[in-house]
Amino acid sequence: MMADTAQTDRLERVAPAERAGAPAGSTGQTHRLARGGLIDRTQPCRFSFDGKQMTGFVGDTLASALIANGVRLVGRSFKYHRPRGMLTAGSEEPNALVELRCGARREANTRATTAELYDGLEAASQNRWPSLRFDIGAVNSLLSPIFVAGFYYKTFMWPAKFWELLYEPAIRRAAGLGRASGETDPDHYEKAWAHCDVLVVGSGPAGLSAALAAGRAGARVILAEEDCRVGGRLLSDSYEIDGMPAVEWAEHARRELESLPNVRIMIRTAVFGVYDGGTYGALERVNDHVPTPPAHQPRQRLWRIVARRAVVATGALERPIVFPGNDRPGVMMASAVRTYLDRFAAAPGRRIALFTNNDDGWRTVEAAQRAGIEIAAVIDPRGLPQRFRHLNKAGHFPVFSGEVTGVRGGAGGISRITVAAGGGERQIEADCLAMSGGWNPNVSLSSYQRGRPAWREDIAAFVPGQCPPAMAVAGSANGDFALGVCLRAGHEAGEDAARQCGAKGRAGEAARAADEGFALKPLWQVKAKGKAFVDFQHDVTASDIALAQREGFESVEHLKRYTTLGMATDQGKLSNVNGLAIMAEATGRTIPETGTTIYRPPYAPVPIAAFAGHHRDQNFRPVRLTPSHHWAAERGAVFVDTGLWKRAQWYPLASETDWLQSVNREVLAVRNSVGFCDVSTLGKIDIIGPDAGPFLDRVYVNTFSTLPVGKARYGIMLREDGIVMDDGTTSRLADDHYFVTTTTAKAGPVMQHLEFCRQVLWPELDVQLATATDQWAQFSIAGPKTRDLLRALVDPAEDLSNEGFPFMAVREVTLRGGIRARLFRISFSGELAFELAVPARYGDSLVRNLVIAGAPFGVTPYGTEALSVMRIEKGHVAGAELNGTTTAADLGFGKMMSKKKDYIGRVMAGREALTAPDRQVVVGLKPLERTKRLRSGAHIVPKGAVPGPETDEGYVTSACFSPVLGQWIGLGLVARGRDRQGEVVRAYDPLRGDDFEMEICSSVFYDPEGGRQRG
Repeated sequence: MMADTAQTDRLERVAPAERAGAPAGSTGQTHRLARGGLIDRTQPCRFSFDGKQMTGFVGDTLASALIANGVRLVGRSFKYHRPRGMLTAGSEEPNALVELRCGARREANTRATTAELYDGLEAASQNRWPSLRFDIGAVNSLLSPIFVAGFYYKTFMWPAKFWELLYEPAIRRAAGLGRASGETDPDHYEKAWAHCDVLVVGSGPAGLSAALAAGRAGARVILAEEDCRVGGRLLSDSYEIDGMPAVEWAEHARRELESLPNVRIMIRTAVFGVYDGGTYGALERVNDHVPTPPAHQPRQRLWRIVARRAVVATGALERPIVFPGNDRPGVMMASAVRTYLDRFAAAPGRRIALFTNNDDGWRTVEAAQRAGIEIAAVIDPRGLPQRFRHLNKAGHFPVFSGEVTGVRGGAGGISRITVAAGGGERQIEADCLAMSGGWNPNVSLSSYQRGRPAWREDIAAFVPGQCPPAMAVAGSANGDFALGVCLRAGHEAGEDAARQCGAKGRAGEAARAADEGFALKPLWQVKAKGKAFVDFQHDVTASDIALAQREGFESVEHLKRYTTLGMATDQGKLSNVNGLAIMAEATGRTIPETGTTIYRPPYAPVPIAAFAGHHRDQNFRPVRLTPSHHWAAERGAVFVDTGLWKRAQWYPLASETDWLQSVNREVLAVRNSVGFCDVSTLGKIDIIGPDAGPFLDRVYVNTFSTLPVGKARYGIMLREDGIVMDDGTTSRLADDHYFVTTTTAKAGPVMQHLEFCRQVLWPELDVQLATATDQWAQFSIAGPKTRDLLRALVDPAEDLSNEGFPFMAVREVTLRGGIRARLFRISFSGELAFELAVPARYGDSLVRNLVIAGAPFGVTPYGTEALSVMRIEKGHVAGAELNGTTTAADLGFGKMMSKKKDYIGRVMAGREALTAPDRQVVVGLKPLERTKRLRSGAHIVPKGAVPGPETDEGYVTSACFSPVLGQWIGLGLVARGRDRQGEVVRAYDPLRGDDFEMEICSSVFYDPEGGRQRG
């Protein structure tokens, strides 16, 4: 996770020299400065954009390489298809969205400003046809007078039938920017956890200072940086720290952090969200900077970082100014111009004009002069500040105390700007316009838990308000724009966070730098003729916001949705504050009175593949194999997914032609002889402690504290709303030890529910829980000859007689060979049955011994299908009846519900609607014609009634062919079903064309007295 030291050392900044356009040592890089930058000129990279071959260097981004090659036009806007170029140099970029790679690895909407250049990179523009320079969609710009805010809401309401026929298909075709590959993603993704004392987000001056202080103090530190190297703005601006150039200080700080064993640097890692319990979501772009991930390495990794304390030092984002033509290619943020000049040695233009309302914008003049770039003019509403007169004197450029009112140019870039100053207008020749409207502290992470930022008049921006627990914000993210202040604030925050975590080492001293001043004159909008854009990606203009105000959409949440302001992939990072300012002016309110929208993660887009990790294709969910799986596969079993498990569905013989023959054979074998089934997938939970009995009494409708040791009891568990959650048997193995079984599908949810009850509802109870599902291999052995088979396996000293081991008895037994096992006298089939459990490691051996020992008795393995047939014959409810809508009374267990104790769901189960006499309850169903096939899902309709919602009285929940009865039977939920036994109704199944008569009967079709299972 550390930076590549060898490569980083080569990427040294050398003294800037010749003008833009001087030979760069690579053909075609017409705008590459001859010297300077943090690029490695010894490693050229070939790449293509829209099929045109170009070159750049290692250390470039795609955006900087395009600029170095003189490319201005990189995309088209979403609505009007206006030509757009690079606006920024970071992840806030709204314009330069491209498709990267090709084939199955093609990825849409990637920011060229963050895509690291590598040899062979293929990039293409998007949202245009037939080409980027000539885009038919640009005709939308001519129709802009009708494509105003609320256009879709006003237009597509009528006629109503046009919505599905015309409007929706057309909108869906127009939606989106790039193209998905449509092929299977060949790359892999991972999810991982990390734990630390102090998480530092951002590696600018405040972040590096915080990490150094916390790391020196001895805290476990993670420093997360979304860029490919640490330093933040120190990589792009000319500062001095501790007497050395800032970029050298950043490199020195990185080396010190890497030398500390308790510090981890995670580059290419964007922290995108803050969640409960000090958990932070982060996306690491592990191999996005190479053509193909190396073998056995993921492309991206999703991190859950759990931190005791966090220091957020995510910096600030420069704010655009809203004026006509501010979206033209060649209009850029002033800080981005400096980044391309100083970090990438790429000149965005040969003649640059600056439009700024603050001191920081003047740094662009300094950077341009160092690079030998001509300054066409500076437009500053404040005039020429005294502290920058030396720059004006050195560059001999005009300074206008005014505003930019227009920009001339086309798809290839700008050619001139119009300046209003001194009561008149001036035309300035320039091919690049740098703009700066001030800086917005990056408050996103500090606002993700419903926190609202606070307004600061001195910087005309929002700063963090109430932060999430254990979070501190430092540096320009907190509104401190002076470098010296950032270094000190970061050091203080890092040291304090480490102390809060118990670290006691020396944090050292904060690095020293000058506290340069920051002043500005707020300027949000230049009111002049022409389209002035607030949201660049969604083409939201200042006039759209004014229209929203006139039409009553003054709330910031309404403004956002009515105009789509801030709803693009950049999530309003550059546009939201300007939009609020324009709305505030229109309504006569202040900006803080206007308010902000709710901040929600993610801060930056996170691919769905990263959230999925390995859970895709065959790994979409983990596959769990039963202890007998390999033996069953050898026997040719057909498997079915039940929950997370692969279970044998039936065991076909070579002579059998269909599945029903196999199932019928297995059922009859159990009824007439003996069979076994692997039931290891049932959820198993050990509940131990002096209060285990009272605990179970509170979660089950019936009582378990009175259950004798060595006995088992069937139980029903309700949700809080009185609906059945799960059923199963509970065995008492000792005074303070109960063993609970659950259904296969509900094993996880029931365990979660019980832990919630133990930890939250009744923490005073002395009880502990442990899941034991994987600990035991368990087999149900059923049929008249079950005891004969068991006697061949169990130590002869064990008494298996009806008197010595009665129905619902439980005890530990010894198998032949000395293995200790658990034996349960439980029947789900209606036959004499036991469940034999051994430690899971013996599961495969046990199943093979069952076959050997049972051979004299004709033992037959049976699968889940035969198990289902036998449970329907006995009227046992299962998942289809425990469907999340049924009560214990609906299932026939009303008498089990204790009236002597309280339990979860007791009160809510007594609600009028849940005890209504016309509720649908479980009954048995059988066709009058024995040849008719009953199917699950068939509707139950009164005889002679017209099928419809008014006459629908229930449905068939489970159905099977009973080989014992020689016909199809089923269970169903039928209104007033128990009072209607003997009544003839219709099974109406329009999907499969069935409509026949059947009888409502008892749900117990086989051995209603229960003599066989008790014999």
